[in-house]
This record gives sequence, C-alpha cells and structure tokens, in this order.
Amino acid sequence: MNSIDKLDLRTPDFVSANIEKLAALFPHCVTESADGKKIDFDLLQQELCNDIVEGNRERYRLEWPGKREAIVTANMPTTKTLRPVREDSVDFDNTENLYIEGDNLEVLKLLQESYFGKIKMIYIDPPYNTGNDFVYKDNFATDRETELFESGQIDECNRRMVANPETSGRYHSDWLTMMYPRLKLARNLLTDDGVIFISIDDNEVHNLRKICDEVFGEVNFVANVVWQKKYAATNDSKGFSATHDHIIIYQRSDEFNRNLLPRTVEQNVPYKNDDNDGKGLWRADNILVKSFSSNCVYPIVNPNTGVEFLPPEGSCWRANQDTMLKWLSENRIYFGKDGKGAPQLKRYLNEVQQGRVPITWWTFQEVGHNDAANKELTALFGAKTPFDTPKPSTLVRQILLIASKTDSIILDFFSGSATTAHAVMQLNAEDGGNRKYIMVQLPEQTDEKSEAYKAGYQNICEIGKERIRRAANKVKEEKRSKTEKEGLFANVEDTQDYGFRVYRLAESNMQDVYYRPQDYKQESMDMFADNIKPDRTADDLLAQVMLDWGLPLSYKIDQASINGKQVFRVAQDSLLACFDKGIDEAFAKEIAKEKPLRVVFRDSGFASDTAKINVQQLLKQLTPETEMKVI
Repeated sequence: MNSIDKLDLRTPDFVSANIEKLAALFPHCVTESADGKKIDFDLLQQELCNDIVEGNRERYRLEWPGKREAIVTANMPTTKTLRPVREDSVDFDNTENLYIEGDNLEVLKLLQESYFGKIKMIYIDPPYNTGNDFVYKDNFATDRETELFESGQIDECNRRMVANPETSGRYHSDWLTMMYPRLKLARNLLTDDGVIFISIDDNEVHNLRKICDEVFGEVNFVANVVWQKKYAATNDSKGFSATHDHIIIYQRSDEFNRNLLPRTVEQNVPYKNDDNDGKGLWRADNILVKSFSSNCVYPIVNPNTGVEFLPPEGSCWRANQDTMLKWLSENRIYFGKDGKGAPQLKRYLNEVQQGRVPITWWTFQEVGHNDAANKELTALFGAKTPFDTPKPSTLVRQILLIASKTDSIILDFFSGSATTAHAVMQLNAEDGGNRKYIMVQLPEQTDEKSEAYKAGYQNICEIGKERIRRAANKVKEEKRSKTEKEGLFANVEDTQDYGFRVYRLAESNMQDVYYRPQDYKQESMDMFADNIKPDRTADDLLAQVMLDWGLPLSYKIDQASINGKQVFRVAQDSLLACFDKGIDEAFAKEIAKEKPLRVVFRDSGFASDTAKINVQQLLKQLTPETEMKVI
C-alpha cells in the first residue's frame, strides 16, 4: 500500500533546483558528495568558455565582501510560516489584500510558490544607508547568544538590525548584502510584464543600479526618475542641499508596457473652441509644414471670400489636394474668427493622444513632497508619526498609473507607513479598479519618547495597519460624498475592497521532528505523537498548507460543518481542509461529494490507521482527480 504524501511545509530549495537545471544541460558537470549532488565548477566554467580556462580572470562585475553570503541567503529554504491574525484584520474572510508582519527576506521566500510570476508591480522604499538607517543583518550562521551580544537588538526571526555608520568597515557592503537577496527573490514574483520601482537617494543609487543590472539584467533597465522631494533648499546644509531622490525602475522583461499619464489641465486649455457639431473641442493648428512635397503645393480657396492661398516658397500644405478637399467638406479647415483669414487646421481634442508620456523629472507640484506626506499622516492620525521622510500617496499613485492594470497585484515589502496600500485604495476609488496589495513590514519598535508610542503604537506595523483602516474610511467617505454630490448612482452599493488580512511571520507549525526525524531517537518519539505544535490553530495550519501548495493567501476562505467537523473551503473547490480528529470513511464519502482539487488532513487526525488507508482509497475511487495529502 502506498503511503499518503506529506506536505513538505518548507520553501523550495533553490540550490537543488538550480543543480537539476544545470544537470539537464551539462550532466558531466554534476558530481556526488556526502551531502548529495554538487556542481564541478571547473568543468562548468570550461563548458561556458571557448578558451582554455586556467584561472581567475578580470571581468566587469560588482563585487563586495558578503556577496556570496547574500547569494546563499537568497537560496536557503525556510521552514517558517505565516500565522493569521484575525483580530487585527478587516473583513478577513472576503478581502484580497494582505498585510504581513515580519522580516521581508523570510516572507519573500514564503511567497515564492503562491505568488511566483503573479505580481504586476513592486514599489519599495528601502533603507537609504545614510548611516542612521537600520540595516538587516542576515547572518543565518550566527547563534542567538552571539547576536544578542553583538547588537542587543534582534527581531522575532532571530535577525538583528543595526545602524550602519560610514565609519563601518563594511558600510556599502552591509547594505548590498541586505538588498541583494531580497531583490533576487522579488524578481521571481514579477509577471513577465511586471516592473519594480525602488526609491533611493544619492548614497547608494550607483550601487543599486549595479545590483539591479545583475539581478534583472542591464537590458531591463527602464528609467531613473528624479523626484523633487523638497520644495525648498536646506540653508544649513554643509555642501549642496539635496532636494531630490531617485526612483530606479527595472522591468521583468521587454513585455512591460508603461501606461500614459492623464493629460494635464495645461495641455487641454488650448482646446476651447466648439462648433456644437458633436465633434467636440478643438484648437487651431498650423496647416503648413517646412518639408517640401510638390503634390502638396496647390491653392486653397477661402469659401467665404474667394481668396486663394498658396504655401510660402520652400513649404507645402500638410496634406495633398484630395485630403484637403475632404477636410474642407468636413469643416475641418478654419479661416479665422471672421472667416476671412488664412487656412488653419482644426485639431480635435478627442483625436490627440489621450495621455502623456512619463518623463524622468517629477516635481513636487505634480506628485507631492515629504512635507506633504507628513501632513497627510498627521491629518489621518491627528498627531505626528515617527517617519522622517514618508512618501506621499500621490507619488505612489503616479507609479500605479504608469505601471499597473485595474486588476493588478501590488507588492511593497518595505511598507513603512503603508503609503502604497493607501494609494491603491485611492486609485481604485477613482477608476473603479480592483487592484490588490501585499504589504510587508518588520515590526520595528517605536521610540518610547515618540508621540506614536505615547498614543499606544508600540511598533511600525501597528501604525501601518491603523493607517490603512483610517485611509479606507477616508476614501470610502470621500467616494460616498462625491457620489451624492453628483447625484449619480447614489443608491448603488460600494463593492470596493477596503479590508485586509493580517499575517504574522512565525516559526513553523510543525514540531522539529517533522523536518529532522533523524535527529531524534526512537525512545523520544512518544513526546511527538502529533507533529503539530500544541498552540497552533486550524487557521494557522490552513495558512501554511496554502503557502506550501502554492495557493495565494488572498483566496476566499469559507467555513462549513460536515459531519460535525470544521471544514475550510479555499476558492470553492481549490482546496478542502479539515484538521479535526476522528476522520473516518463516512466523512470521506461526504468530502468526495464536493469533488475538491486538493484535500488535506492532519496525519494524526484519522480515527485509526485502518481509517486512514480506507479514506485514501475511498477518495481515489469516488473522486480520482482529488489530490490528498496530510500534515
């Protein structure tokens, strides 16, 4: 009898996957070691070079102390999980938005299967490395005591965060080591037409360009936007007063197509004439062109005066005579207010490009500045929040206009004050879109002296979640007021998604023996009669199963009672999960009626070993398309 497959409950091992890919291309470059398959890099290097390889050669690339560590860090699998926090969520069962608390490196690993190739746009505002920013230290080889001794400050994932002053011997290297694995993992999540926007200042913009060239490919560089973040210079600056930041943009591939931005009021001002003939607003445009074409030189007769007009020497009309006669018959030629002037072409507003091409210089008048962002937060909270340089929601809104579709998934894994979530909700309210967001933020502690701490916000995540709640209420109220004022569809139900599901990064739901049974002796196995930690709920288990099975955490979750047991339905029939005890044949028959694509139980949840085998066989017989696994 075949045993029932167990869910692996850990993220993919990218190293092993890459070895398998190389083995398919160069099988003789794969060797064996005590730890399994390995690559013979000398042979592989020779396979990729037409010359005889005799040693290291100089090459154009970015190197820094810790780069290899960064690559290993990105590839290392994790057994951590995300635990749902219903009490902090809004409309948990129905919303498709996510707010995830925890180290973004671990979270990005956990999202790899569920969101691989599904994120249309990423925006991040990472630490700028000014010397006062806290930089993540992804030193997975250091034990807890050493980390506590070294820094005195660690996160819940046993990773420390320290300031990175310029006096540090690895000032740039530490920042690069932190950023590289996160960008590498983020790239995997982008759709083929996806794009990433990264805010940065002058301290690391040069290095960011280099590592992005390596991660995304130099050919996928899109633009370096300069954003005017301040409306005035700082007079006490030692050198030049920095009034700008950069936004570096890279595409996943050449399938990315940017959207046009809306036309400005200034662009539309010239279109002020209207003949009331249904053709709309127009402006007078020059009908001459400086290039010469003999078939575009002919007299145009003013039908009001009979006066003939010829183009000046060396010039010609914009069109040939047949087209010009057509324009005249359509009343597209304008002869001045009094009808006695020289001919001009009527350029209709609805015929020009309905948008403007984005440029690489964004002024504060167009997208806001840091001071406006602070005022925006103060207006929402009624007090100052502990963000020195927050981004205005209008800035992120502009990015969304350029790079997203109305149904896109947007990711921000340095979410800070959750500006991106605010901007997504605002734009959805304006254009009726259904964009979804995923916010990821480490719960950094707020300063005890700050107004935010005094107001009860002990960490950045608490501020971010509350900002989303308050911004949602504000957007909802503004939308309702606008609808009532316009008197249109005032009674139509507002179906916009204002909710969000909160998940918190945590150690695995499974006992260590689940992953390393070889480390335990037979006589100690009795203490692990159940693989699952005793403090974990069915909600916790469902989240880990969804991640392991590659199902988006935003899928709709319904709960039902079948034969007296709690059953979770994920996206209707995508997954059916039951973690109760006493699973037997009668329950299996009821489950089979649902014909789910996947079904999962606790390994210890069956009524007996016989029931476990019978349930497996019943499901194979009654619903052969269903994949069954246990945890």
